[in-house]
Amino acid sequence: MTAPITDPTVKAAIDALNAHDRKAWDALFAPGATFSDDGHEGSLSNFSNNAFGKGKERFTSIDKVENNGLDVYGRLHSDSWGDFKAYFKFRVKDGRITRLEVGQANY
Repeated sequence: MTAPITDPTVKAAIDALNAHDRKAWDALFAPGATFSDDGHEGSLSNFSNNAFGKGKERFTSIDKVENNGLDVYGRLHSDSWGDFKAYFKFRVKDGRITRLEVGQANY
């Protein structure tokens, strides 16, 4: 499913999320990486705890990829929130994720 994602770090992050591999996910982030959810600054650690814990989030489809493979849009399933369209926008430096912005998408 992640074949359309051209950035290798972003592809690895989405693969880790979908496989519920928290160790692989965490290893992709730079120290001090920042996070926002629907435009609100938040805690990457709290997001990750939910996504890999009770929320068990995963993409069920990748609908489009933009910004040289850094922005991923698709259907997301969360055991906590159900199914919805979402975006994950990554900022990557030297192969490490420095920022992740997530939110509900309208496309």
